[in-house]
Amino acid sequence: MAQILDIHPENPQPRLIRQTAKIIAEGGLVAYPTDSCYALGCALENREGIERIIRIRQLDSKHHFTLMCHDFAQLGQFVIVDNHAFRTIKSLTPGPYTFIMKATKEVPRKMMHPKKHSVGARIPQNATALALVEEVGEPILSSTLLLPDHEEPLTHAEDVAEALGKHVDVIIDSGVPGTTPTSVIDFTPGSPVVRRIGAGDISRFDDIDEA
Repeated sequence: MAQILDIHPENPQPRLIRQTAKIIAEGGLVAYPTDSCYALGCALENREGIERIIRIRQLDSKHHFTLMCHDFAQLGQFVIVDNHAFRTIKSLTPGPYTFIMKATKEVPRKMMHPKKHSVGARIPQNATALALVEEVGEPILSSTLLLPDHEEPLTHAEDVAEALGKHVDVIIDSGVPGTTPTSVIDFTPGSPVVRRIGAGDISRFDDIDEA
């Protein structure tokens, strides 16, 4: 069964953050809260972790995994950000947005879109998630914890434990996160296109495509 760690939502205990980061570094899969909802996360090069996420969520090859980043500088190491995207993303982060962009060579091919070579990236506004990413020292490969037979993501640690206690290594209980997935903004067409309307305000964007 997964280990449940009780971490303070505003002042995460460094010892528990280090413990979780060590588990991630050693190949573990973690369910952790963000400002939108719970996410599944593992190390970037953890191919088995990626396969575990795919099995849990029953994902297809077109799914965009997300790089959970600590700050804009880290995000810029893993995705290609032009001047227009830079200004837009800078103004929206940290916050409940996922940005789809072309990946750099730092991103494992397994987590890229097979044809577009793109990947999702975001900077959460959540103290626990930010502390964890900072301790890991690189982005956490993540995916929203939305189960295939659920219409909404899980939001409570006890619900995550009941559903996935045998499938993840650690569940972080750090208060109730957001209940709505991120808004997804795709920059790969050139002009930004909203692919999913979620927690982030999308009123500034003209193009919306939720197909």
